[in-house]
Amino acid sequence: MGAGRGSSLPGMMPPMSRPEPSEPSGPGPAAQPPEPPEPWRPPWVRAAKAGLPLGLSAVLAVVQVVGSTFAAHNQHGRAPLDALGYFLLVLGPALLVLRDRRPVATVIGTSVVTAGYLAAGYPYGPVFVSWLIACCAAIGAGHRRAAWAGLGGVYLVHVLVTFVLPVGWRRTSPPSDIAWLEELGLLAWLLLVMAIGEIVRFRRERIAAHRAYRQQLEQRRANEERLKMARELHDILAHSLSLINIQAGVALALLDRRPEEARTALVTIKSTSKEALGEVRQVLATLRGPGAAPRGPAPGLERLDELTEQAERVGLTAEVHEFGERRPLSATVDLTAFRIVQEALTNVIRHSVARDAVVVLDWRDRAVLVVRVEDPGPTVVGDAGGSGSGLVGMRERAAAFGGTITAGPLPGGGFRVRAELPTPKAESD
Repeated sequence: MGAGRGSSLPGMMPPMSRPEPSEPSGPGPAAQPPEPPEPWRPPWVRAAKAGLPLGLSAVLAVVQVVGSTFAAHNQHGRAPLDALGYFLLVLGPALLVLRDRRPVATVIGTSVVTAGYLAAGYPYGPVFVSWLIACCAAIGAGHRRAAWAGLGGVYLVHVLVTFVLPVGWRRTSPPSDIAWLEELGLLAWLLLVMAIGEIVRFRRERIAAHRAYRQQLEQRRANEERLKMARELHDILAHSLSLINIQAGVALALLDRRPEEARTALVTIKSTSKEALGEVRQVLATLRGPGAAPRGPAPGLERLDELTEQAERVGLTAEVHEFGERRPLSATVDLTAFRIVQEALTNVIRHSVARDAVVVLDWRDRAVLVVRVEDPGPTVVGDAGGSGSGLVGMRERAAAFGGTITAGPLPGGGFRVRAELPTPKAESD
C-alpha cells in the first residue's frame, strides 16, 4: 500500500521542517521598521481632533453647576436645586459637543433644556451660557432662524411661567412689582449677546468675501498675464515663422540651380530663428518671478529698422514715414505699436501679392500716436496660412489702454491697418 502524503518510506528519516529565514535572502525590498506608537494625548484633545470639543463643555458644566449653586443662596423665592436641576445644568454644556456638527440640533436641545430649567423654577444663574453659546454658534454657521427661534421660544416660556401660569402651579414666589423692569433688563441682555453674535458672523462673512475677492483678483491678474504672454508669443512666432517659411521655400527652389542664393536664404532663416528664440526666452522669463531680470530690452519702435530689414530679406520693401517729433512712450504703448507694425507686415507677407508696404507714424497729436500700415495689394488667392487671430490680438492690445484699431481694404485696392494709441506721457509700467 502506498504511504500517505505525510508519511515517510521505511528506513528513511522523516522530513524535517525548514526553519523560516529571519532575513530575506533575495534582493527584494527591505522590511519596513514598525511605526512608533502615537504619543499619549488627553481624551479631550483626542475628542477635539475628532470634531467633539469636550474641553469647553466640561468647563461650562463646572461653571454652570458651581455658579448656579452659589447664586441660589440669594434667591429665596426660587425652587431649590435637586438632582433634576443639576442634571439640566450638566446636560446643556454636554449638548455643545455637537455644536459644530449639528448646530441646529444643538440650539434646539439647549433651548429645551434651558426652558425646562426655567419652567421648573430653579434659581437664575449661568444656565443661559451654554444656550447662548449654542445660539451664537448657529448664527456663525448660517442658521440664524434657528438661533432667533430658540431665543424667542425660551424667553416666551420664561414669561409664561413667570406671569401667566397660575400661582398654584408655580414652584416660585409671585413676581414683585418691579418684575417687569427686571424682565426688560434680561431681554436687553439676551438681545445684546445675540447682537454680538450677529456682528461676529457679519465680520466673518466680510472677511471671507474679501478673501474670495482677493483670490479672484489674483486669478484674474494671472489670467491677464497668461493672455498677454500668449499674445506676445503669437506675434513673435507668427512673424518669425512666416519669414522662415518663405526663406525655406526660396532655399529649396534655389538649392540646385543657385546654391549661393540658397545659402543666403538659409542664413536669413538662422538669424530670424535666433532672434525669435531670444524674444521667446524673454517672454517666458516672466514665469521665473517678479525679481527675474529680462535677458534684453523689450521690443519697441527703436527696433523698427530691424523689423523692416527682416521684411526686406523675404522680398518685402517697407518704407517708414514719420510725421511730427518722436517722443518717449510708456513701455506698454511702445511695445504695442511695435507689435502692431510687426503683425501688419506679417499679414502683408502672408496675404498680399504686393512686395512693398508703407509704415506711417504720426506724432503730431500730443495725446495720440497714429500707426498706419498699408500695402497696394491684391490679396493672395487661396489659403495663405495663419490662425486668423492677428487682428483680434491687435485690437485687444490697443483696447487694453484705450486705443482703437481699424482694418480693412482700401477703395483702390490693397489693405490698411490704422491704430490710434493714447500717449499721455512716458511712464513705467
